[in-house]
Amino acid sequence: MPHVYILQCSDGSFYVGSTWDLERRVSEHNLGLGAAYTRRRRPVTLV
Repeated sequence: MPHVYILQCSDGSFYVGSTWDLERRVSEHNLGLGAAYTRRRRPVTLV
């Protein structure tokens, strides 16, 4: 089942995305493999 997720970035901003594998995707964002927006704002936390 697909998920819509919200991440809070280290600068206090938020990012919204969708994925089939939530744990993998959040991990990718924190490793710098996610969207360009979150690469500059790591670490991110799932809201």
